[in-house]
Amino acid sequence: MAGKIILLVEDNLHDEALTMRALRKHGIANEVIVARDGAEALDILFATGSHEGRPLAEMPEVVLLDLNLPKIGGFEVLKRLRADDRTRLLPIVILTSSGEERDLTEGYASGANSFVSKPVEFAEFSQAIQRLGMYWLLVNKAAPLPTAT
Repeated sequence: MAGKIILLVEDNLHDEALTMRALRKHGIANEVIVARDGAEALDILFATGSHEGRPLAEMPEVVLLDLNLPKIGGFEVLKRLRADDRTRLLPIVILTSSGEERDLTEGYASGANSFVSKPVEFAEFSQAIQRLGMYWLLVNKAAPLPTAT
């Protein structure tokens, strides 16, 4: 699965470490770029701010997006990504500790491709990460990047 980039948008260092550990445990050796808030995620994806100059053609294969983020929340990040032609079709998986039905509903209404509640136990979380990796990095066929006009 190497070569396809994963963008992990996660402000909790413990959850970041668990996600990275689960990815490695299951042989998912892809490069993982971590954004620790919503503003940084948007800068990475749109090559702005401290990420200015990054080639826009180097989009991640999938974005794992937490909802409760500093600066710009996960729902706002999702809405901005869906509003821009460059990221409208980018696979976005909400990966959150929220089990609230309103978050699930708003996530899908805002354009999420998937909604995964972070399990509390590592074994269950690890299995969820393995399934995400298998689907989004191996099974799913990514949408083509938009062409420049």
